[in-house]
Amino acid sequence: MKKVKLLIATSSVSDGSMKSLDGDQEAARKNRVAFLQNNHIHPDDTTLHTLSYGGDNYCRYQTLDDNSKGDGILRGSTIDADAVVVTNPNHAVLLPLGDCIGAVIHDLSKNILMVSHLGRHNLVQHGGAQCIQYLVDNFDVNPNDLTFWLSPAAGKENYPLHAFDNRSLHDAATEQLLAAGVSPDNITASPIDSSTDLNYFSHSQFLKGNRDNDGRFAVVAMLR
Repeated sequence: MKKVKLLIATSSVSDGSMKSLDGDQEAARKNRVAFLQNNHIHPDDTTLHTLSYGGDNYCRYQTLDDNSKGDGILRGSTIDADAVVVTNPNHAVLLPLGDCIGAVIHDLSKNILMVSHLGRHNLVQHGGAQCIQYLVDNFDVNPNDLTFWLSPAAGKENYPLHAFDNRSLHDAATEQLLAAGVSPDNITASPIDSSTDLNYFSHSQFLKGNRDNDGRFAVVAMLR
C-alpha cells in the first residue's frame, strides 16, 4: 500500500474560537474556514468532529466516508462521537478542544486515521484503550503499528484527575495506551499546558475567572 503523509495542525487564540459558545455560528465557521485554508486544507474536504455529554456513554465511535466531507464546515454537523475514523486520504477531521486531549492516531501499515477526544469522562471509561479496540475490531489493526500524537491539554496542576490519583490527562491517557499494547516509542505528547499557555483557550481557567474569554482551539488531521 502506498504510504501517505500525515498532516497535523493546531489552532491558537489568534485564530479565534473554533466553536460557537455565544450563538454566533457564522463567526466560528469563518474561523474554522480561515484556519483550514491557512494550512492548505480545503474546507469541503473537512469534517467537524463534534460530541455531546448527554447520556452515560463516552466511548462512541464512527467511521466516516466521503459523504461526511463538509459536515460542520459547509453545513450542519451530523457527527456526535468521541472518536471518528477516516480511511481515505484527503479527508480532514477538525476537533475543537477546551482542555481535553485531541489524539491523532495513525495506522502505519494500513493508513487509517482516527481522531479521538480523550477527556475526563472518556478516560474514566478507559477511552484510551476503547478507541484502540474499535480499530482492532473493525480494521484488524495491530496496536504496535499505531502512532499517537496527543494535543496540548490542561496539566495536573490546574486540572488534576481525581479518579487517577490527581495525575494529568496526558498521564492517564498514556497509561491506557501502553496497557493496550501501543509502543512507548509511538506516543508523542505535546508539552503544552493549555491551562497556563495563553496562546490556547482553556475552558477550565475561564470558569475559574482566570481568562477573560472562553473559546475552543482545534486540532485538524489529514492523510495526504
